[in-house]
Amino acid sequence: MEYRNKLVLAPMVRVGTLPFRLLAAQYGADITYCEEIIDHKMLKCERRINEVIGSTDFVEKGTNNVVFRTCDEEKDRVVFQIGTSDAVRALTTAQLVCNDVAAVDINMGCPKSFSVSGGMGAALLSKPELIHDILTTLKRNLNTPVTCKIRLLKSPHDTVELARRIEKTGVSALAVHGRKVPDRPRDPAKWNEIADVVSALSIPVIENGDVFENDDVERIKSATGASSVMVARGALWNASMFSPEGKVSYEAVKREYIRKCILWDNDIKSTKHTLKEMIIHYSCLELPEGKAVIKSESMADLALVKAISIQLNLIFPPPSSRLKPKSLNSHSHVVHQTLNSIKVYNVTCTILSYYLALWYWVLPCMKDSGLASRKTKVYLDQIYENIY
Repeated sequence: MEYRNKLVLAPMVRVGTLPFRLLAAQYGADITYCEEIIDHKMLKCERRINEVIGSTDFVEKGTNNVVFRTCDEEKDRVVFQIGTSDAVRALTTAQLVCNDVAAVDINMGCPKSFSVSGGMGAALLSKPELIHDILTTLKRNLNTPVTCKIRLLKSPHDTVELARRIEKTGVSALAVHGRKVPDRPRDPAKWNEIADVVSALSIPVIENGDVFENDDVERIKSATGASSVMVARGALWNASMFSPEGKVSYEAVKREYIRKCILWDNDIKSTKHTLKEMIIHYSCLELPEGKAVIKSESMADLALVKAISIQLNLIFPPPSSRLKPKSLNSHSHVVHQTLNSIKVYNVTCTILSYYLALWYWVLPCMKDSGLASRKTKVYLDQIYENIY
């Protein structure tokens, strides 16, 4: 994998699942990190091929709990980030997934208690010998590129010294978050200290911190000398910030995210968390849409939220010519006028909105995307023959 001149989606807990990674890539992200996954959790998993949606799943044994889901579409750009404090566990975890991902990364920067209390994340920053053991073990035994992500240490000198030790392990790149462990997101990223790291290393350095617009990318690269730029909150709030053509509307991004979550059968908890973060930035959870997202218990509920809260002509893209329903135009026009005239949606309207979302939006998207299995496609073809 090439790490120079890339736009990178940062690892984000409960956000960086398959639908969001594909969303970021759709808008221009070159490399997409999954959320940090703890080694102990992955070691309880087995690899399964999900023929229904066309994904590769790592599922907790004895359950249907999907810990990590990926697909062929992202194989050349997805980075699997491991939370670990042990070289052997890190290697065993990496060997489980290395044939399905583009690279493996070790999290050495997460300051959250669940990570630090287990000796992982930012706890590793004070253990350079353990860092060396983990990274050299991975490098010796894997053909997959190995990287790591750190935070700034107490002094610029300490950060540079640690970065030099990491470079000597043979990693392909180093990501540096421009904040220290006690810092909070509101504190500005220290680009000058990242620049010190860049000037001391020969491997690519990926800058992370305070990237909110596409225009920020070149400005930050110029200020730090970093090879590439990693985006977290800016992408969470509007993934289209990766696009050099400019952002699209937040509503359009949100709709596309929900569509991908439905197509890839995403976990409802992570889907709700991501949507709430989007809504909080642009609106308020106390408004009807926010309350509806909070109360949602399934992906069908979230589809209803979008079908009811936004005008039908915005949420349902025009069907392709191949899937034009025999009477879609007349019926959808009547339904559109009816729903717009109703102030409080009753149960009938709710059910009607759900089926419109299912037949005219979700299923055509599945059929067009090529993600459905052969059996599913045959079934969908039969549905279209009977309905359209």
